[in-house]
Amino acid sequence: MKVGIIGNYGHNNNGDEAILTGILHQLTVEVGIKKEDIVIFSNNPDNTKARYDIQSVPLLYKEGNVLASGLKTVKESHQVMKKLDLLIIGGGGLLMDMYKRDAPLYSVLGMTGRRAGCKVIIYGVGAGPITTRAGRFFIRRLTQAARSISVRDQDSKKLLQSIGVQKNIEVIGDPAFSVPALKKHEPSKKIKKVGVTAVPYFSTQYWPEPDVAKYEAYVDGMAASLDRLIVEKEVEVTFFSTKYPEDVQVTKDIQAKMTEKDRVTLIDDNLHPTDIVSISAEQDLIIGTRLHSLILSVVAQTPIIGIGYHHKVHDFMDVLNRSELGVKIDHVRKETTAVFDVFETIEQKWETVQDDFVTVSKRLKEEAKLGLKQIIK
Repeated sequence: MKVGIIGNYGHNNNGDEAILTGILHQLTVEVGIKKEDIVIFSNNPDNTKARYDIQSVPLLYKEGNVLASGLKTVKESHQVMKKLDLLIIGGGGLLMDMYKRDAPLYSVLGMTGRRAGCKVIIYGVGAGPITTRAGRFFIRRLTQAARSISVRDQDSKKLLQSIGVQKNIEVIGDPAFSVPALKKHEPSKKIKKVGVTAVPYFSTQYWPEPDVAKYEAYVDGMAASLDRLIVEKEVEVTFFSTKYPEDVQVTKDIQAKMTEKDRVTLIDDNLHPTDIVSISAEQDLIIGTRLHSLILSVVAQTPIIGIGYHHKVHDFMDVLNRSELGVKIDHVRKETTAVFDVFETIEQKWETVQDDFVTVSKRLKEEAKLGLKQIIK
């Protein structure tokens, strides 16, 4: 079987790379497909080829204008796709219209795959936000082109049904749960080591519609929360990033605002997903904002506090059945105690919490394998 994989790969977003790593593990280890029979459609084919030693082609060919780019992309992608048996669209939060290119791009590529004779599947994706007429149109067209559809949470399923998707939609574990765990969290007597990931929330360098006041409020709130944990709970804080280098800058901004900045370690590296799992395994607790920093922590069986900057983080905490361990990002403020309060809740039943995360990690790894039937049938 020859397989193509389409997703938001090659952008040094190690959340997306974790998804790809998980899918590749499923294909090569669980299904037995050879690496030379896989091709990845990537934003940066050279980067992807170097990372995985797998053939990679452009996700989008950029010409002089949008129409020329679209025509070139369809023409070149069709030449690749007609040699494939299976085209996987996913995973990740692909079915949304927050960014203008996403819904049209993935829809056109899915329809191109179908015309090329591929079995097209939508695999372990997240959906939303979908707020525009154009977004709804393109996403429905993509689902019509697909042989089967799976999403990573119930809210994504409900959203797709609400915009008129008629096909059966399966709910599976995020493919990133198939990332191999070279290390796992070792139970501890108390919470001593705390890993932290951040996102440039409303940053002028990153966010589609920036808001300096919101960014500064988030940075100040995280700094104050971590200072209090260091002083009152005597924890050791380690920052690491899942999107490089954007997330490194926001962690540096948080550290700069901290009074206890000299008691913080900052890992300024572009980490592979397996490295993120290993770093997470070395911590007692992860306070994570990026979704896949939380997912990879659970892969490592490390307990988490989820900072909800996007509905997908709240959705994930619901998947864990631990919504009480989530904090809305707007509640992370210099004058609030939301993060500290959740920390104390975990601390009071620490042994039970650790046991629970071992159980949920195993469950979600098994649920991620549910999607294999889409591939092999």
